[in-house]
Amino acid sequence: MDVQVETPGGLARRLHITITAERVERAYENRIKQLATRVRVPGFRPGKAPIKVIKQQYGDSARAEAINELVRESWPEALTQAKVNPAGMPHFEVLAERPGESLSYTATFEVYPEVKLDHLAALTVQKPVVEVSEADVDRLVGNLRKARRTWIDATRPAQIGDQVVVNFVGRLDGEEFAGGKGENVEIELGTNQFLPDLENAIVSHAKGDTITTDVRFPEDYRAEQLRGKTTQFEVKVNEVREPQLPAIDAEFLKAHNVEEGAGEAGLRAKCRTALEGERDKGVRNRIKQQVLDELLKHHPIEVPEVLVAQEIERLRNEAAERMGLNRPGSTMKAAQLPAEIFDANARRRVALGILVSEAIRARDIKLDTSRVDKALDEIAVDYEHQDQVRQYYHSRPELMQGLRAVVMEEQLVEALLGGAQVSDQTMLLEELLKPQTAA
Repeated sequence: MDVQVETPGGLARRLHITITAERVERAYENRIKQLATRVRVPGFRPGKAPIKVIKQQYGDSARAEAINELVRESWPEALTQAKVNPAGMPHFEVLAERPGESLSYTATFEVYPEVKLDHLAALTVQKPVVEVSEADVDRLVGNLRKARRTWIDATRPAQIGDQVVVNFVGRLDGEEFAGGKGENVEIELGTNQFLPDLENAIVSHAKGDTITTDVRFPEDYRAEQLRGKTTQFEVKVNEVREPQLPAIDAEFLKAHNVEEGAGEAGLRAKCRTALEGERDKGVRNRIKQQVLDELLKHHPIEVPEVLVAQEIERLRNEAAERMGLNRPGSTMKAAQLPAEIFDANARRRVALGILVSEAIRARDIKLDTSRVDKALDEIAVDYEHQDQVRQYYHSRPELMQGLRAVVMEEQLVEALLGGAQVSDQTMLLEELLKPQTAA
């Protein structure tokens, strides 16, 4: 078998593969013999038809099947001979396959880029140094109380943090529009449940008031006919309710698994422990993101388009799931989400995947299975039936594979940190726990 490698450009490769006529004929004859044992030919008992008759009736299809089989079985041989590493399935094109002659075909595909991790010493990382303060504990206790708040009627005008019940009608150029009308709708002011102009107009108005206000819709609003438009809303305030926070009593402590005798101090101690756990996790995540950002920054690589396309499809499906597009009755489907909005993130993911894999190989990092068990314990601890969570993960190979990949990535980050330039960065807990965007 003769194999020639062509480089059309970038990561694209094209193999020109030629298989001898003798091998092609052997494959064809074997296919004919297989057919002869099972096809039914009128006038002959099963398996007794002469080979000549079989060739007359099935020769063309047998040759086509033999060619397809030869392409499939010779492709891995060609890769070994050419010493290339494909990033995805190839596109085959048969160029010549006449009876009695050699078979010639091409296989076009992309390869993985060559990776040289020669700038690892240039990685710079700022390690967050965060103290959990009494104010942080106060904030968490307040949030726990807020989660169990009740609402009572307020005799004063509405303010941020109140819940109001309203009727409203929206009009564009004097005409009501679809979705712009509601009755007895509950709005918690300050939570951005509704458009800011509408919520702000309600503030300082009391039960029974009627308001007319201009409301501007954002440029990216889901309803195209309202994007960037200024509308007029008529709003009637039916009720104003103010929040009432629960006392930190025996019932409240029990609801948060704190012994009654421990009192508020016990609740605060538990909150501090929880916040310290979140702090530690946040520090790990912040460091991990910095290391990966730096790895990509100092080792830019070209990525195979076939892998980018696969990653775009994954991101598109994830977005569709979050948006509920896969639910019955949805008027929009995942395929309608433009590929362009996922392109940059997909390229970043693919590049990092290649760099991380190469770094793990170069550092000869082996999976620490005890860390996998610990990671699973950290997931299960948030659930009441922890053993069932562990069993569920172990019963789903894809979940366990994902968990192992996370642990391997963490092990790599620790290894790379050993040679990176690390400095401390003091910050508040709130700042640490803010969602981070990829660089």
